[in-house]
Amino acid sequence: MRINTVKPMTNNTTLRAAWPAALLGAAALALTGCSTDAADAGGTSTPKADGTRITLTYDGGLLVLNQDLQVVADDAIDGFTRVNPAGDGRHVLVTVPEGFRVLDTQAEPALTDAVFPADTGGHAVAHGDRTALFADGTGDVTTFDHSELDGADLPDVETTKSEAAHHGVAIELEDGTLLTTIGTEESRSGVRALDADGEEIARSEDCPDVHGEGAVKGEVAVFGCTDGALVYDDGAFEKIDAPTEYGRTGNLFTTEDSSVAVGDYNDDPDSEGYLLDQIALIDADSGEYTVADMPDGVGFTFRDLARGPEDEAVVLGDDGALHTFDETTGKQLESFPVVDAWEGPAEWQDAHPALKVDGDVAYVTDPAEQKIHAVDLTTGKVIASSDELPGVPNEIAIA
Repeated sequence: MRINTVKPMTNNTTLRAAWPAALLGAAALALTGCSTDAADAGGTSTPKADGTRITLTYDGGLLVLNQDLQVVADDAIDGFTRVNPAGDGRHVLVTVPEGFRVLDTQAEPALTDAVFPADTGGHAVAHGDRTALFADGTGDVTTFDHSELDGADLPDVETTKSEAAHHGVAIELEDGTLLTTIGTEESRSGVRALDADGEEIARSEDCPDVHGEGAVKGEVAVFGCTDGALVYDDGAFEKIDAPTEYGRTGNLFTTEDSSVAVGDYNDDPDSEGYLLDQIALIDADSGEYTVADMPDGVGFTFRDLARGPEDEAVVLGDDGALHTFDETTGKQLESFPVVDAWEGPAEWQDAHPALKVDGDVAYVTDPAEQKIHAVDLTTGKVIASSDELPGVPNEIAIA
């Protein structure tokens, strides 16, 4: 069920009783990221920053860069942290031990004192006008209208309880339907749908190790499983099987103009390391599940997938190049060299090249050179590079 709307406090220590009490101490952060809904740069009632803002994390700090890739803010922050767009085109949510802290990337960027409390904050998913935050430590889902964010007073929120705490994710559709994962601390099995009143209207537990979500054309939601994908449309779930018995889709990238969800793909349950060499193309309309191969010997990680201006799949390979693929056929379209070849990380949290796309521009982090580059996807040319950054770039978010 959903708890009545609550207005959280904006400091880090005084929390209303409706929030989980166990918020103290540094908690182990969640597993790798799930998805990006590329359509959700979204409108806002507050003004956007003058041009694109890029948020980067490094060991001990948090940077904000302007569209010219110049550092405009550098805040100290302890340990490894994750960053996600809040959905309003201005704010970024920074995972901290207390929950999700709001970073304002406007003219004078700064970490605010505003925190959405969460026990082991995990995924933040923006879609339409709403953002859903998942607390792995309790299974609580916090949803809010991100157009009401102002960086000082947090907006009203709704809290939905999960059946058990787990590493999960949620997405709220524009009609108020909340889709949230089903699982325990040991495993995850599927997704349930709750209507705007918090009543369960559908569920499916036919999605082992569910991980990855997004909404494609027509408000159709897609979730990744270890044997395919789970699709929610018009009040019902449907399974799309992977072409192999084991076919894990762990992260999904969607747009509002395409029925295809792009994801990473792994058909080897015994594989080691974090490099992958196949891409999943899941058409929620036709039910087709296509797998595209990277060029021979080229791998990528969960941080290296995005969608381009024509909805194509964009992948940053460990050969240092950007590779683009037709979203429907999986045919490779172009390859653009950007950075030097790199090796896969020993741990997923380790800094390694990462990719984000905003319109026609791809932003590629370059840990080896301690820089970030902007690439015009229409020409393949590097159009800007930063100076050496104060630290090795790791996580990245665009607002």
